[in-house]
Amino acid sequence: MQQRIIDPVDGIYAATPDYVHALEVRNPDRFLFVSGTMGLEPCGRAPATLSGQLDLIWNNLRRILGAADMSTDNIIRVTSYLGDREFAEANQTARLTALGKRRVPTTAIVVETLQSDWLVEIEIIAAA
Repeated sequence: MQQRIIDPVDGIYAATPDYVHALEVRNPDRFLFVSGTMGLEPCGRAPATLSGQLDLIWNNLRRILGAADMSTDNIIRVTSYLGDREFAEANQTARLTALGKRRVPTTAIVVETLQSDWLVEIEIIAAA
């Protein structure tokens, strides 16, 4: 599989250093579409803090990816659903930590979550 960042600079606003406008993926053998994943413990309880939930979300995503013989290196798209706009910076930091130096297309949307104790939900697309 080949990946190529598409980040035009003429006639469009600049992407900030934490994401890219687009990522071209050539010749993948398979895709993995992951449902919105919450920061829930195995018992279904959500920690009270945003950082606790973000840690669990990325741990849960790594487990899902691992079950598909993938890792965070295979992520090609991230969509975050935030319960409050004030969560944006912490969400960005958690994503950058999880992805290391890789930058992928990403969108963050402020929404009302289905459960009041769910502060953030993240869905991803991965390819291998």
